Amino acid sequence: QAHLVESGGGSVQSGGSLRLSCTVSPYTSDTKCVAWFRQRPGKEREGVASIERAGGRTYYGNSEKGRIRISQDTAKRTVYLQMNNLKPEDTAVYSCAASGYYCSNIEIRPGDFSDWGQGTQVTVSS
Repeated sequence: QAHLVESGGGSVQSGGSLRLSCTVSPYTSDTKCVAWFRQRPGKEREGVASIERAGGRTYYGNSEKGRIRISQDTAKRTVYLQMNNLKPEDTAVYSCAASGYYCSNIEIRPGDFSDWGQGTQVTVSS
């Protein structure tokens, strides 16, 4: 079981950027996939991006391609989510999660992940 802690959230104006961090402890071969999710007010949790620990293959949700990038630094046990050109509709609680299974190349589903962080709030003002 992995312990995940998010950081980097905050308030930003429309058009700005944020980089979220997710520290995974331990971050070993037992963890195959780490993903970022977000839950906007009144909406269901949705997958934003995921990355495979071994090899670094990445996957993205439908709505975010081009504005976000997921990456990792395994030495620092950290997975990052770089978000650019933020919009008010990006306002949400962003959470990271880990899975002992390889990332799905079809959909980033919350039910596929067993270990979760507490989440970090991102607020984008117009």
